Order: sequence, then structure tokens, then C-alpha cells
Amino acid sequence: MKYLTETQLDALSATARQSPRLRANHNLHTDLNDPIQRLAIAMEPTTSIRPHRHNHTWEVLTALRGRFVVLYFDAEGTVTQRCLLGDDCKVMEHGAGELHAVLSLDEGGVIFEVKQGPYRPISEADYLPGFAGDDPADNAALNAWYATAQVGDRLTTAALARY
Repeated sequence: MKYLTETQLDALSATARQSPRLRANHNLHTDLNDPIQRLAIAMEPTTSIRPHRHNHTWEVLTALRGRFVVLYFDAEGTVTQRCLLGDDCKVMEHGAGELHAVLSLDEGGVIFEVKQGPYRPISEADYLPGFAGDDPADNAALNAWYATAQVGDRLTTAALARY
């Protein structure tokens, strides 16, 4: 039997706080080639997750602790859907190839993710154009934009300049 306890979630959050990317994961799957990837991801509000897609898989998200803004984008970077996971929304699923981003609103936040395997790193082509990589100088502005973005808002480098 596999399970996650409050103590394990506390330890995972502590590891995330010490990580340069301010996030850490605990896999329930035993191998990166497993056909179903199942993992808890602790992330702090200052971690940055660029808009990206997984062309090979759907993805299911649920909040174990805290609240998360989940944004969906069209190919031009316009927000098509916004969800506050862990508040009014408890579980969400999106299809393969959908551009999305996640922002943790609370310290010690932990999200649970399920998707098809095997594990595949996100390639440059899977990021929203203009938002590949993790530039720490841009993270605060990107997260501030996520926090207030609404359906119809467009993510551009000019939009981030306001933050």
C-alpha cells in the first residue's frame, strides 16, 4: 500500500522551501517509465511554472493543501479558462496539448497530479512562445500576472512589464 501522511507532506514542503526552484515532488509511481505517473508536488508561492503543454497526455490535478490558480491559454497566450483549485474547484482534468500554468497561492501548498507516462521532460516547443526557461528575474512578474489574470487577458512580455 502507498499513502501520503501529513508528516510526509510537511517534509515535502520543507524540501520545496530549500529547493532552488521552490518545489519538490514525491512520486507514488516507482519508475519514470510507469504508464501512469502519480505524484504530489509541493510548491511555494514564489515558484514559477511557465505556460506549457503535455502533448502526449491528459492531466488530472487536485489540491492536497492550499489553493492554486490554474490558467489555460490559447496559442497566442490569451487566458481561456481560470480555476481556483482547492477552493471552489476540487479536481480538474485537461486534455493532451492544452497550454496551462499553475500558481501556488499558499505557503506549504501541495498539488497532486496524475498523467500518462512515461515521464517526458517539457521541451522548448512545449512552452508558450516567448516564455520558455526559468529566468528568476521574470518569476515575480509572471506570478503577479497569474494571480490577477482573467479570461480574455493575454500574456505578453509587455503585460509583465507592469509588474
